[in-house]
Formats: sequence, structure tokens, C-alpha cells
Amino acid sequence: MESFLHYLSMPYLLDGILITLQATALGFFGGFALGLLLAGMALSRNRVVSGVARTYSVIFRGTPLVLQLVFVFTALPHVGVVLSPIMAAGVALAANEATFFAEIFRSAVLGVDKGQTDAARAVGLRPRTVLRRIIGPQAARAAIPAIGSEAVSTMKNSALASIIAVPELTLRSNQLASATFDYFSIFFASGVMYLVLTGAITGLQLTIERALDLSRVGRRGRGRPAVPSTVNEVSVIETPVATKELTATRNVNGVVSRAEAVGRARVALSISDVHKAFADHEVLRGIDLEIRKGEVVALLGPSGSGKSTLLRLINHLETLDTGKISFDGIEVGYRDAGVPLPEREVARQRVDAGVGMVFQHFNLFGHLTARENVAVPLRWVHRVPKDEALAAADHLLGRVGLSGRAHALPRQLSGGQQQRVGIARALAGRPQVLLLDEPTSALDPELVQEVLEVVRSLAVDDGLTMLIATHQLGFAREVADRVVFMADGTVLEQGPPQQVLDTPKHPTAVRFLRAVHTVEV
Repeated sequence: MESFLHYLSMPYLLDGILITLQATALGFFGGFALGLLLAGMALSRNRVVSGVARTYSVIFRGTPLVLQLVFVFTALPHVGVVLSPIMAAGVALAANEATFFAEIFRSAVLGVDKGQTDAARAVGLRPRTVLRRIIGPQAARAAIPAIGSEAVSTMKNSALASIIAVPELTLRSNQLASATFDYFSIFFASGVMYLVLTGAITGLQLTIERALDLSRVGRRGRGRPAVPSTVNEVSVIETPVATKELTATRNVNGVVSRAEAVGRARVALSISDVHKAFADHEVLRGIDLEIRKGEVVALLGPSGSGKSTLLRLINHLETLDTGKISFDGIEVGYRDAGVPLPEREVARQRVDAGVGMVFQHFNLFGHLTARENVAVPLRWVHRVPKDEALAAADHLLGRVGLSGRAHALPRQLSGGQQQRVGIARALAGRPQVLLLDEPTSALDPELVQEVLEVVRSLAVDDGLTMLIATHQLGFAREVADRVVFMADGTVLEQGPPQQVLDTPKHPTAVRFLRAVHTVEV
């Protein structure tokens, strides 16, 4: 025991620890930076760029680190690159660890739900902002445990640097043991030293994980407190100015009917001869629709009829094959000549066109609270100051009855609550046209009504222009100005709700509506 304690504090071995830390730092930080670059290349849509990253990975994961160390130290001088042993060890370690860091980063990015990316695009975030604000923070949190493990692995791999005469802890332990023949005490002491170092790395990893834990008590209460909500509060944001006159006709007798008011309104959304195919499957086969300002249109039809694809094309989350979609003359995603725009320009066009979207599976940003989710388009698209954006978000949450849940994460909310947050987030962008893709289909039956009440307020009381894909026939009958029935990528019939729902003409519509009526009964 005395010998062990002696070696544990011996300056000769302690100096070896410093050199081990240098090699580890070079390998870790160099590998981290190079790994980020490789991950970005691997995720690139350019096949040449991603191919280079894959080739690098195959080479460095497929050869032993010892050979890489020897190559860097002995082969590079033949081409005029001479490195000290410690630098050669750092370069080799960095080159080797980069492949593993790249896979950590790539898998973390791919682990972020694609629906969140779609939602970020839909509210108008530009690609860099999506990466920095939505994907990056979530990927970083997911990668921390693996990064901590890789740091420990880098430290252990640094022991192989002794092969090129780097006087790190392992080499010095070997040299001391060869001179004294006290193998047990020396290697026991060096093993304890390694455990202390790797334990410190693990402790740092756990500290970072705890600091970034979204569920920790205290984080939810940061910022301005939310205004308490009243029970079942479901009134919605103020009516857009452009639709107030149209909305007023709902309650004025003898002036003009709702149908006449809609018919006189200007066209807000024009869809002309739209086609879309995925591989050999043609999803949309020539869709023509016009939706007027303040009109509520319900899209009905069996699964696979193309309703969701049409909504995604309208918001340019998918690209058209042929046809044209425009909002007051703005074709989202294309220049005047039909030339596709880069995504950063598409983001600006979505905002200019005033298009918002509510998704079937909510697609809330998992690392942000309810109020932070709602504030996203205000803060990062419209550049509203943070305090003002959060205050507006609190107001919107109050309007959908969720003030009391403002600081909850999406995973702490029920499905109906998540969908109401999604609606509030869409409204925060002040849309002129709101697209809703099956807003209740992912909900349990008892949660459907609370979401429908919010949508009903938007349609009946606030006069917002909406295109809703839904299977809720009663809701379509009560709220919609027009029902459009789709099947096999075409519009089979359209008209007032009573006409389409009660006396459908097309056999496919008759069969579908009869089946839905049977299920609802």
C-alpha cells in the first residue's frame, strides 16, 4: 500500500498525466470539429459531398488506430510534414475520432422528428434558423451522453500514442515498471489515475445533462408569468381586419347572406391543374380550386385521396410537378417565370403570402414550452422583441384556454392541448389563409371536441379563411361554406355542405359518406 501511494503521487507519473491530457484534448476537440464537418457532409443532398464523407469514414473506421498513429508519425515526413510525437498523436486521434463524432452528430440530427422541421418551415423560419433554433438544440441534448462516452474513449485511446514514443501515462508506467519490476503497484496507481480522469469526464457529462434537462423544476417558471386562464376558455385571437366585414354578415338579417358575401369576396387562394406524383404513384391528377377571402372549405375523402399532399403543396412543403398555386398572385416557392426558389427565399414568401398550417400530429418543438412554441414565429420570423413575443404568446394561449399550461413542455400536454398550442402557434404568424391537416385525427375521441371548438370559433366567429382536411362530417356541415370531396387524386364533387353531405352524386362519395355516417352512429 505504501508503494502504491508513493507511485500515485510520483512527479514522473503526474507529468505523464499532463501529456495524456494534451493528447486527449487534441484528439477530442480536433475530432469534434472535424466530426461536425463530416456530419454536415454526410447529411448533404449532394452525392459527391456525402460520398466523400462516407469514404473517409470507411477508411478511418476500418483501419487500426495504431496504424494511423504510425502513418502520421513516420509517413508524413516523406511529403515534408514533420510533426512532434505529441502533435502526431493528436492529429491521428482527431482523424480517428472524427468518424465516430460524425456518426453521433448525424444520428442526433436524424433523431429530431421531421415533423418539427416541417412545422418550422411552415411558420416561415429560414434553413439556418431551423438548424440553429430547432434541430441544433435538440440534437445537442441527444448527443451529450454519446459525446461523453467518446471523450472517455479518446482518453483511453491516447495510451496507444506510446507506440510513437509519446511519454504519456501508459508509456511512463511501462518504463517505470521495467526499471523497478514493481508492476502491480505501478499499474494499479496508473489505473487509479485513469479512473480519476475518466470519472471527471463522466461527472462533467452528467452535469451538462442535468443543466440541459428540460424537465428540471425551475426552468418552466422562467420569464414573465402567464396570465391565469378561466375554465374551458376557447375564444380565439381577434378577427383579421380584412375579414371583419364578411364575418359581420353572419349576424345581420336582411342585408346579405353568408353565401352571397363569400361569393363577392376576392379570391385568396387559387389552385390550377395541380399534379403531383411520388415515384410511379400519381397522388394528385389535376386539382382546380378557388378559395375566397373568409371562406371555409372542408376537404373530405378517403385516406390516400391526396388531401394532405394538396395542403403540403399549397404551403410548398412539397414541390409541384405541374400546375400553379398562388395567394393573391404570390406563388410560394417559385419566381414569376416558374423557376424554383432556394428555401431561404421560400420562407420569406410564406410570410408574404400569409399562409399558416396546423398539422395532424401537432409537430410542436419538443425542447420549447407551450408559450415558447407559440412565440417562435413572432421572435424568429417577425423579429418581435422577446418580452413582447412571450406576452403575445400568453395572450394567444389564453384565447385557446391554455394559460395555465404555458410553461409545460409538449410531452407534458395531452393531445388536445398540444393541438391547441399548434393552432395558437399558427395564429401567431397572423395568417391570411390557415391550412388544417386532419387536426383531430390523432386525438382520442374525448379530446376531439376541445379542438373543434377552437377551430369553430375561428371559422364562425372570426371569419378566418381556412382549408380543412377532416373526417368530421358534423363539423363540416356546421362550419364549412363549401365541401370538396376528393378521391384518387381528383375532385369528384363540391358544393354547399347540405348538398354534398346529404345528396352526393358520385358513387364513391355516396359509399364513403355512408360508411362514415355508419361509424359515427
